[in-house]
Amino acid sequence: MNTIPARLDHIVLATPDLAATVAEFTRRTGVAPAPGGVHIGHGTRNHLVGLGGRAYLEILGPDPDQPAPSGPRPFGVDGLAAPRTLTWAISPADLDAAVAAARAQGYDPGDVRDMSRRRPDGSLLRWRLTDGGSPHPSGLVPFLIDWGTATHPSDSGLPVTPLRELTATAPAPDEIRPLLAALGTDLLVTEGPAAFSFTVDTPNGPVAFS
Repeated sequence: MNTIPARLDHIVLATPDLAATVAEFTRRTGVAPAPGGVHIGHGTRNHLVGLGGRAYLEILGPDPDQPAPSGPRPFGVDGLAAPRTLTWAISPADLDAAVAAARAQGYDPGDVRDMSRRRPDGSLLRWRLTDGGSPHPSGLVPFLIDWGTATHPSDSGLPVTPLRELTATAPAPDEIRPLLAALGTDLLVTEGPAAFSFTVDTPNGPVAFS
C-alpha cells in the first residue's frame, strides 16, 4: 500500500531545542540535516532533509539569535516539551483554485498569506501558504503552500532520507477523510490518539519518527 500522500510538499517536525533535535536526527539516521534559514520576526529557524522527489522534512525550532517575537512562534513551538511531528503541507498546482475548491466542498483551509525566510547565504526565499481559517486542530489536515518561482527546498542540494511512509491516528478518522478529499490529497488514518508517524530510509536502516 502506498502511504505517501498525494501532493506532499513537506512534513513539519517541531522542537523546543533545534540543535538537540538535529543532533539526535543525525545520530539515529547517519544523515545530518542542512541549515534551512531564519524566519525573521517569527523567532524560529529550521534545518531540512530531502524525502525524495519534491518533498522534504522541516525540523523547526526557536532561534536563539533572534529576539523573542511579539506573538507566539509558529506551530505552537513555545508550548512543546519535546520534539513532535505536528503537521504537513501539500503543494497544489494552483493554490488559490485549491482553496476555492475546498471551500466549495465545505472546508476552509484558511486565507493565503506571504511568508519568507533568510537562507544561510543571505538570500531571501519567499512563498505563500494558507494560514488560519478552520484547519483541523489535530494538525492531521495539511496546510497548502505555493513556492511560485522560488527554488523549491528539495532542489537546493539537501541530504536525502527517502520517505517510506507517512501515517496517522485520530479519535474519529471519518471526520478527517472528507477534509483530505476536499484538498485533493489523502493520508492513511486509523483510530487512536491524534498523532503522526513517518519512516525514512537511512544509512542506519529504516528509522521512524512520531
